[in-house]
Amino acid sequence: MNALAQVPADFLHALGTLRKAKCRSELRLAEIPAPSRLAPFAVALGAEVFSRSARPGQTPVHGPAAMAFSRENNAGSPGAADDEDDELATGRFILLHDPDGSAVWDGEFRIVTYIRAQLEADMGNDAMLGSVAWTWLVDALENHSARYRAAGGTATRILSESFGTLAERPETIDIELRASWTPASSDVQAHLEAWCDMVCTFAGLPPLPPGVTPLPNRRLT
Repeated sequence: MNALAQVPADFLHALGTLRKAKCRSELRLAEIPAPSRLAPFAVALGAEVFSRSARPGQTPVHGPAAMAFSRENNAGSPGAADDEDDELATGRFILLHDPDGSAVWDGEFRIVTYIRAQLEADMGNDAMLGSVAWTWLVDALENHSARYRAAGGTATRILSESFGTLAERPETIDIELRASWTPASSDVQAHLEAWCDMVCTFAGLPPLPPGVTPLPNRRLT
């Protein structure tokens, strides 16, 4: 039996809408292995923002895919940056689907996300940092008109200190945001675009000027 015949039409539609998402060129997006125990069907994307934009053809987007789309033989993946590039932020975007629905999700789909970024010391010590991070999420979804419900999340600050032979390294403070929400429909294009903008915000990139459309990354044919 054709494997695609076993994939629900709603999930295939959701995958198609993800492929239409337009993200900023500073963000490198690629399909990564999806968790297998959270839902019967899932697709996952990894994102990274570096201090320099990817050069044309260096790290193309591939997927989202599962069984629905083919891969390029030379497709890149997160982590393919040059050694001199500094990683500003990283994240994961996971779309889950259970055709039977879930009372916990309040729906048949659930989006689960993770973002981590290193902050400057003055901002990392801000007591309101967690609230600000959550506001970035809510604002991004609203700005993209991505309708959702049952949202929840946790913001964590991580202080890293070095000792011994590494004692000269300065202290660093990272912010982690783990969040999930239920999209209002199987059209999740706006949700991925909002999340991509949020990763760029965590990386400290300035917002695009009004009326400027982000250039889409190279897609699979």
